[in-house]
Amino acid sequence: MSKTGVTGFKRIVNAGKYSLQGLKAAWINEAAFRQELILTVIMTVTAILLPRLDVLSRLLLVLMPWLVMVVEILNSAIEAVVDRTGDEWNELSGRAKDLGSAAVFIMLLLTAAVWIVILFNCYI
Repeated sequence: MSKTGVTGFKRIVNAGKYSLQGLKAAWINEAAFRQELILTVIMTVTAILLPRLDVLSRLLLVLMPWLVMVVEILNSAIEAVVDRTGDEWNELSGRAKDLGSAAVFIMLLLTAAVWIVILFNCYI
């Protein structure tokens, strides 16, 4: 069964509009997103300005915090869907939220590890 609806360039425009709505919703509703975005911008600028880095190291330093943002958005989406289903406590809902949070935590640890290893390798 094929989907009917908007195709071509209009579909791309709509997808961009929905993506911007998602980013706006994350900024308005998610404190963690705002904090991580501010830190991501600082880390990106820092990575670009740091001297003595090869291209791959610089790319990793820029890429890692942006990947944190991707995982945070996915975690927020999971939380929104779980919260929509009801206010009562449910073991599976709690597990879904905890797993999303764990994914963000792991991504933060990976980002810190990459930054530490690269900075240690280049400057110590």
